[in-house]
Amino acid sequence: MKVMRYLEQKAQGMVEYALILAFVVGIAIALTNSSGIKGAIETTFSNVTKTLNEANGTTGTSGGSSTSGGSGTGGN
Repeated sequence: MKVMRYLEQKAQGMVEYALILAFVVGIAIALTNSSGIKGAIETTFSNVTKTLNEANGTTGTSGGSSTSGGSGTGGN
């Protein structure tokens, strides 16, 4: 009786690990698929960047800084 219970628990643990692995693989596939979550995230960030640039009055995606002054070393 104890042996049977041990084997049932061991089998349950193996099934749980298999389900976790399948879930992780599914998430990895969704993140790397260009039409899945990755594409939606990229589109959202592009839209947010575009909106912020329009609100700031800048165009383009150069990512440059609008501050002026030297190399930023802080020397006198």
